[in-house]
Amino acid sequence: MSGTDYIRVKDLLVNVYLSSGARWPPKEPTKPTLQPIFITLSIPYDIKNAADNDDLENSISYSALASAVRAALSPTSSAEFTPVFDSLECVGCRIYDLLLSESPYRSSLHQIQLKISQTKAPLHCRAVGIESSAARSADSWYVDRIRYLCEDIECHAIIGVNPAERLEKQLVRFNISIDHPGYLPGTGKFLDFRSLIRRLYENVGKTDFLTLEALASYTALESLKELRLFLRGDQAPSINIKAAKPYALVFASASEVEVCRTFSDYPSEFKTEGVKYQTSDTPSLSTAVIAFGSNLGDRFYNIELALRLLEVPGYSVQNAHAVVDILDTSFLYESAPMYVTDQPTFINGACIIQTNLPPLELLGLLKKIEATVGRVPSIRNGPRAVDLDIILYSDLVIDTRPQDQRQTGENLEGRLVIPHPRMCEREFVLRPLKDMIPDDIHPINGKSIATLLDEVLSSFPIPNFPMQKVVPFPRYPLSSDSKVPLTNIPPVPSNLTYWAFPCSYASPSSKTRLMAVLNSTPDSFSDGSVHNTLSTALDYARHATQSGADILDVGGYSTRPGAVSVSVKDEISRVSPVISAIRKVEDNELLRDALISVDTFRWEVARSAIDSGANCINDVYSFTGPLCYPYPSDDAGEQAIARQYITELKKLTREFAVPVVLMHSRGEAGANKDYSDYSYAGSSKAVVEGVRIELGLKVDDIVKGKGGVRRWLVIIDPGIGFSKTVEGNLELLRDSSSVTDDVYIGSESNRRRNPLAGFPSLIGASRKSFLGTILAGGNGRTTQPNERGWATAATVACAVQQGACAVRVHDIAEMADVLRVANSLWRPL
Repeated sequence: MSGTDYIRVKDLLVNVYLSSGARWPPKEPTKPTLQPIFITLSIPYDIKNAADNDDLENSISYSALASAVRAALSPTSSAEFTPVFDSLECVGCRIYDLLLSESPYRSSLHQIQLKISQTKAPLHCRAVGIESSAARSADSWYVDRIRYLCEDIECHAIIGVNPAERLEKQLVRFNISIDHPGYLPGTGKFLDFRSLIRRLYENVGKTDFLTLEALASYTALESLKELRLFLRGDQAPSINIKAAKPYALVFASASEVEVCRTFSDYPSEFKTEGVKYQTSDTPSLSTAVIAFGSNLGDRFYNIELALRLLEVPGYSVQNAHAVVDILDTSFLYESAPMYVTDQPTFINGACIIQTNLPPLELLGLLKKIEATVGRVPSIRNGPRAVDLDIILYSDLVIDTRPQDQRQTGENLEGRLVIPHPRMCEREFVLRPLKDMIPDDIHPINGKSIATLLDEVLSSFPIPNFPMQKVVPFPRYPLSSDSKVPLTNIPPVPSNLTYWAFPCSYASPSSKTRLMAVLNSTPDSFSDGSVHNTLSTALDYARHATQSGADILDVGGYSTRPGAVSVSVKDEISRVSPVISAIRKVEDNELLRDALISVDTFRWEVARSAIDSGANCINDVYSFTGPLCYPYPSDDAGEQAIARQYITELKKLTREFAVPVVLMHSRGEAGANKDYSDYSYAGSSKAVVEGVRIELGLKVDDIVKGKGGVRRWLVIIDPGIGFSKTVEGNLELLRDSSSVTDDVYIGSESNRRRNPLAGFPSLIGASRKSFLGTILAGGNGRTTQPNERGWATAATVACAVQQGACAVRVHDIAEMADVLRVANSLWRPL
């Protein structure tokens, strides 16, 4: 007889309890959802004898099969939630057990093909299901094939080449089938349909592809990323995606593209199928996310020392080729202790590293660094000099705990669990991660870091001590007893003080600080030759600190248009003696310990100033020098000079761990005021958009990549009065908080997150010429810079209202009064 005969029970309706839920997850874990499923059984069976004799005794009763399946799966009573199935795979396993191991027909059954459909599928999908086949072997059985089905997943996205299609999202419908090598009963690894569908719904909705082909390939990639979460390393599924646009064609139901993909089609995304220990001398590099915290001793010193030790791994691991490079850092946060609350507040942050160390070796390195810095084992979640945790390692999922201990976030001591099992409940982990990778997807639950943080913030009441960002200022000059833990890392400075400010500018929990301008130059636009002797500079510094200045900004090079160029040697001679004299004052501790920034764009001057006692660098050209506009420059020579400035100033900032103020500028202050390239942002937003993009590009180059400046050390300055018209300056002032908003920027073809999101800002509008222009308008009056104090006061009040971290001013006592009132109005403590 040719072909194969089948006995089939088609679309058998059974009500079952599924703990995975239906459209929605169960309201309570102990109350699974009762819902209908449809089962189709196909049994290969030679029916020749039954056909020849027209006698059911020579066949298998499909009625008996249907009754047996319904009895095995249906609830035993309305009062009890039994039996309960974790997944459709578990339903299938129960059917295979019933028919291949328990049924009176089992001796006649050698194979069963099964299809199970869940029509009350998770949101955005019409139905999900599995198709599988199992074969009997002796007294047991095994699944030799399984296919997962998602029918009619509906998403909305920008898709298409027609102009109208670029304006509004349209419906896209996906049908997905996944061929799996085989399911092993008892492993507890199931495909989470809900997580897969949610991942596709959220991520497809953010896309704006031109072609359906590109969207289909992207959807296959996202699906494969989800599949890795429940597969063993030796399993290689294939996925078939049908992507359809129902509204594309007038005389057809849809346009459609079908693709079939495996891991091998995306080699850059799936380099590792599990934890593989490298044996070669030059293993490949992987990225990992490390979270860190400290709440004992000098917390900022501990963290900086730990990170410096992290980048010289050879001292503590037996691997001459060990590589660890920090590629990005978060902001630093001060947070109340969690779990064990009777202990000091923490400083928390995170970094992204690139390393050739496999996960377990990396864990060993972190433990040795903790010991070197001074962590003493104590109670869990208790105080520590520094705590270092691997949060993510590429997209791997690792758990070295025994199988029966993997259901909770407990039992972690001496074990490696990646992703960190408690990251999703910890604001002090998720906030730093959002600073660096807000759109990255958690490899298990399929949610973005930004989404996870939103869920944490919405699920807990406002704490008594909300997290705050902090900027630490180190103490310089170094004391004679400063210790150098290793000869190949520079000494780590102790902390002098730190500024705390809210995570959102709208939060009124932090005051705006006062930066006092001390120009030791003969030609500054507003106060040249006033403080350019040592005695007058000290008198001003003493007056400023007594009047309420939080930091002194010492400059020796005027950036006003037409100012005479000054040599490096002359600039140092103007700046360093003033700073050194302040640090040596004996009769005024307030002045001696005052914060000092050096207003310079030259690394040689900055180094000399820090050696003399400066704690901060204020650079009007943002590490690119005075010539580089636009950045990057089309002129090879100018770009080479800019790269030298960036390289040297990054190296200097990393060495001394000092904060830096990076200002937006476009070369000469009075030139380059055209922002029409950013008119797409709106007539009142073009300058703000220009600052975001132009300064953001520089900040990214400074913060990200090997050798980058710590993110928590950067304060941005939108550059009031530098290459802006009067109206452009006013636009920036009245909306300066939006410069650092977490929004998307750029034109349609290059949309991206604002690289300046979350940075603290400094506003420097004091005595600027645009204020003189405003004062002279109409029936106004002509003013000299030192006559613009009242005008400056208005800008200071505006800066406070906009949430500025600091304002830079000349008239200290007067502006201190303005700050006190403005802080009381908008930023009461």
